Amino acid sequence: MDRIIRKTVAFVKEKLKFNEGGHDWFHTERVYNNALFIAHTESCDLLVVSLSALLHDIADAKFHGGDEQLGPKVARDFLISENVNKKIIDHVVNIIENISFKGGHEIQRFRSKELDIVQDADRLEAIGAIGIARTFNYGGFKNRPIYDPEILPNLKMSKEEYKHTKAPTINHFYEKLLLLKDRMNTTRGSEMADKRHRFMELFLSQFYDECNGVL
Repeated sequence: MDRIIRKTVAFVKEKLKFNEGGHDWFHTERVYNNALFIAHTESCDLLVVSLSALLHDIADAKFHGGDEQLGPKVARDFLISENVNKKIIDHVVNIIENISFKGGHEIQRFRSKELDIVQDADRLEAIGAIGIARTFNYGGFKNRPIYDPEILPNLKMSKEEYKHTKAPTINHFYEKLLLLKDRMNTTRGSEMADKRHRFMELFLSQFYDECNGVL
């Protein structure tokens, strides 16, 4: 197990070395560490959890013309080249294909304890202090306004609307980030999400006070 993890880490570092800051190696490393922390409280296949966490963003569709098949393909090809067991490869690919939020209204067609763990680990990266930093980093990367009180959050976006939204960054808190606390899969993930959720609420309260000139 140690050998394939080392090889995967090296592969992911190389692949993501020029990525936008919210989806770079350090994001992947944090998801990996979150996943291991949660996994130790669950009965699961630790190798599947580890490989899925490390490879979950290997070719994020947001940065590849919306191609949702590229990431799973890159992951599968790499794991095949490393002679990983086919059953493990299929499980990892299923996790990568089903981990994303995608607007929150899509039916998840695959379930496993390992997916629950890695999905929680990835969602924890979207909330709290790190989540706030990543959200504004990506909003700047996409040249979106920070806030426009005339543009209200859209809580009923389809998957395609979610993928192509140009709404202000602050709207993303209501369209995704504040929803995640109640969508965690594991007990430990839920506990970790609660603290991060409260931090986001505090941030938003301060944000609106400053926007409204409250000293």
